This record gives sequence, C-alpha cells and structure tokens, in this order.
Amino acid sequence: MDLLVGFEAAARHLSFTKAGEELFLTQSAVSRQIKDLEDELGVALFHRRHRALLLTEAGKQFYAATAQVLTTMRSATERLRSQAGKKALSVTTTHSFAALWLIPRLAGFTRMHPGVDVRITADTRVQDLERDGLDLAIRHGPASLAGSHAIRLFGERVFPVCSPDLLKSNPLKKPADLVRHVLLQYDDPEGRHPWLHWKAWLEVAGIPELRPARTLSFSGYEQIIPAALAGHGIALGRTPLVKDLLASGELVAPFSSSADPARAYYVIMSQRAAARAEVAGFVAWLRQEAAQG
Repeated sequence: MDLLVGFEAAARHLSFTKAGEELFLTQSAVSRQIKDLEDELGVALFHRRHRALLLTEAGKQFYAATAQVLTTMRSATERLRSQAGKKALSVTTTHSFAALWLIPRLAGFTRMHPGVDVRITADTRVQDLERDGLDLAIRHGPASLAGSHAIRLFGERVFPVCSPDLLKSNPLKKPADLVRHVLLQYDDPEGRHPWLHWKAWLEVAGIPELRPARTLSFSGYEQIIPAALAGHGIALGRTPLVKDLLASGELVAPFSSSADPARAYYVIMSQRAAARAEVAGFVAWLRQEAAQG
C-alpha cells in the first residue's frame, strides 16, 4: 500500500519532490518507492526527463487503477471507523495553509473533539469534494470563484518578513535597502500566482526596477518561510500564515507597506457532509480561530 500511495501522489503531481512534501517523505524516498514498484511490475511507470516527469502508457493505466483503488479504500476505512464509533473528517487545503496555519492549531480541535479522526490532504489541485469523498476544503482565491455557499475565514496581506538576526549586520530602513539582500522567491514559471511574486510588491512600493543582491527560488511557499527563519533572505510574508511567527519575534516585518491581493481563505463543505455534527464543529472551530486573527 505504501508503494501505491507514493506512486499515486507522484503521478498526480508529476513530481517526486511534491509527492514527498505531501507524504512527509524525502524526494529520494519517493524515488526509491517508485523504483521498487517498477521492479515488482517489470515495467517503467515514468519517463524521467531533465526537470520533468512524465507517465508512460503503462504508468497512465496503472495511475487510473491506483487512484480508484485508493479512493475505494479510503471510503471503506471511513465507513468502518464510523461503524466502530469513530467519526472521520477529511479536509483538503493547500500545502502552505496546512503547514503554516492549520496544523500548528489542530491540537486545539482534537482536544475538544477526541472522538473525531481528522485526515488532511494537502494538494495544489482544486479537488471535487463529492467525487473524491472529501468533507470540506479550505481554499484561497477571489470571492468570484469561492461559490455562493463558501464561508469566508479571512483576507490576506503580503509584506516582507525576515529573521531579526539578518538585520543586525545589514539593516533594512527603507524598501530600497532590499538591493543589498537576498530575496526568497516563489518559483512560478507559468505566472499562476502573481501575488506571491516580489515583482508585485516592489511595484506597490514604487521600486519596480530594484535588483537584489541575488534570489533563492523555491517550489512551494511552505518552503520559503522556513528559509526566512533560518536567515537565508527576505521573504514575502502572508497574513495570517506568518502571524504567530511575528508575534513570537521569530520573524520581523521591517516595513509597514503591503500589497493587498483581492483574495481570501474560504471553507467549502460537501453536500453530503454539511449536516454532520463533526463537520459543523470543525467549521465553527475554524471560524473561531480565524476571528482571533
């Protein structure tokens, strides 16, 4: 089953790295799983290209079967847990929201609801709740795409943040001082997330032509904040994802100016789950946590 789970995640993302992030494994561990599976089956499941991963024809067929099997197994598991008195709750959201906001707070919900098993699926895809057997989603986007039944949690501001130790040797008194620093950049070659790019913030700050000392690029936002904490450079912080780190002093925001994308975080419930008490309880808990900022 571990090999199937690893393969399904790698095939869905077409990336061993992103599959590892979802499963909390290293890229090399996922790669070894896929190699073991290919050795057992006697066929190649992926074409491994430079900076690219593609499914072979055999891989495409096996992915369709594997995804169906895992969905069936998850549904059966939830039914059995329900029959045994356990209530299962499945949540899908982004990697960054799960890692930086939801998981650090989750113990508060589980303490209040010890009979509920929470399963978090971190994925960049917008999943179909009904088809994939998921109870609710926490999604980030404009109000126009959230849907009429979505519940708004909070909006977002974007502004520079860094480790306070970084400023001891190289202070940041004004935005133009960023020219002496390393900027931690979200790697988005297709331009699907412009609000996470330094270009947008620099334009708002009135210095669109600024060239930093250098940049470090990352494939996921949940990687950028740990890099900022380690003192590798200046990141674009997002409220509410960095709120706790600012409050603790682990990160500081050197400037008051921010970019304010017209986007927010919303909770969306599946139709079949909306009437369940544990789902309503989880949504109420989310709203309470969101109200605290």
